[in-house]
Amino acid sequence: MPINPSLAKLPVYNLSILHSHKDSGKFVDNMKRTGCDRPLTPLSTALIQGNNRVSATVGNSSVLVCSLKSNIILVIWKISPKTGGSCALGYRADQNKTDRTNCSDSVNWKFRPDQDPALEIRQVGIVHEGNYTCEVVATEGNFHKTYHLTVLVPPRLTLHCDDHGNPVCEAEAGKPPAQISWDLESNSTRREEVHDDGTVTVVSTFTAHNVTNTICIVSHPAGNQSKSIACHPSKSGTWVLHCVISLASVLSLLFLLAVFHLYTFCDRRTMRNQYKPRQVPPAKFSGPISNSAPEQRN
Repeated sequence: MPINPSLAKLPVYNLSILHSHKDSGKFVDNMKRTGCDRPLTPLSTALIQGNNRVSATVGNSSVLVCSLKSNIILVIWKISPKTGGSCALGYRADQNKTDRTNCSDSVNWKFRPDQDPALEIRQVGIVHEGNYTCEVVATEGNFHKTYHLTVLVPPRLTLHCDDHGNPVCEAEAGKPPAQISWDLESNSTRREEVHDDGTVTVVSTFTAHNVTNTICIVSHPAGNQSKSIACHPSKSGTWVLHCVISLASVLSLLFLLAVFHLYTFCDRRTMRNQYKPRQVPPAKFSGPISNSAPEQRN
């Protein structure tokens, strides 16, 4: 394992090895202003490093342990959140002096740093997500440990029926996004909505037919949840269907009545034409008509 070049300058070991981090540099400057800038005790150049991934649920407390050695000379925590500025906590044993730079009150030593240099984060929030590095200088050597803290936000589970009578399950504002499943295997549609704070709302609509009772199951690293619901066909949809059927029935009846009246009218007209008496036209004469009696021949 390669040795930190800044540690290769031993045996005269002083606080200048921590100037690589701007906040730890401020911490060192504060130490110097208080007269804590004397060279420290010579020590070996051994360096132990470790990286760990940890998670904490929002609202809870989280404790990050550091290497506990019998003869601690210097301890410094370097905190680099994903959002916002970095901060540092430090402890100098030979002066029994602690200092902090840019750290909020929610980040502090868990115990006395000379007894246990563990770090405590109270009321964990999304802003605390990031890297936490502990550096310990002791007579046994130099120890380095880094934590990658992930903040978990449990989603809020809601379940309701939509306008069509389909169950809709929502896992609101979770981090990371929740996984939604149904107790009955069927088709479902899924969509996600990402929020500004990094949380995600997941919505799943169950589209099975002829199912009245089903269970929504939400799986999440912060804890699993489930809820059941009974959905029925939408009353508004049934009313519309009844209206359509009734209108179609009325229109069909009107059409049949119209056809019947048309047929009756045509049939009566045909019968009149068949039984109407024929009129004889008057005779036509070519000459004048005389009213005198015909002559008698002798």
